[in-house]
Amino acid sequence: MNPILLPLTQAASASSEDGTWFNNTIIHDLLGTSIFETLAMTFVSGALTIVFGLLLGLALVNTGQRGQRPNPPLYWVLSQIVNIGRSMPFIILIIALISVTRLIVGSSTGWQAVCVPLTIGAIPFYARLVETAINDVDRGKVEAALMMGASDRQIIWGVLVREALPILIQSGTVTIITLLGYSAMAGAVGGGGLGDLAITYGHNSNMVDVVVITVVIIAVIVGIIQLIGDMLSRLVDHR
Repeated sequence: MNPILLPLTQAASASSEDGTWFNNTIIHDLLGTSIFETLAMTFVSGALTIVFGLLLGLALVNTGQRGQRPNPPLYWVLSQIVNIGRSMPFIILIIALISVTRLIVGSSTGWQAVCVPLTIGAIPFYARLVETAINDVDRGKVEAALMMGASDRQIIWGVLVREALPILIQSGTVTIITLLGYSAMAGAVGGGGLGDLAITYGHNSNMVDVVVITVVIIAVIVGIIQLIGDMLSRLVDHR
């Protein structure tokens, strides 16, 4: 353990042993920073995932059998990339991308570093959700747009994405919540955030109050994300 944090940990352990729950120096001094790191990991990687995942999903749709530019070989390549990306366990992905992470952010630890494997791991997941949502759009609306002389770009963004937007938002909500869970897992490899707090102090130092409060906070964050996602989905649903 870091010798600088050793007195802090010993004092917190003494508080836990005295039975004074939540009157814990670890919670007072590190909880705010841990919440910030978790939110930063989740929403930075979430924003990047939604942007690049949407583009990859649209590429899958456009090159698929029902797309505007069917291209079976390219679709097969993209689909295999998505399948491999989705099948990779996150903890292994963090280790496999250490060199890439260090190249991009200059370090392999900390919340900024975790954003790299989080984003790379989540893009294929969201891309497949995008493909499914877009393919569920009524093809009659696409045919009507074609008859009116709409371009490929207008069909993709003005018809397909617009009609699938409520589902895309719901899928984005699921993806961000998944990223929140992965960010907690990243604490096992020095990623920071609430997961790191729960593992380092809650589990390793036997501070049950730290574990309880981190679990409660993560549950609250999940609930808020789901609430916002549901509200946005209903707001753009004009069916």
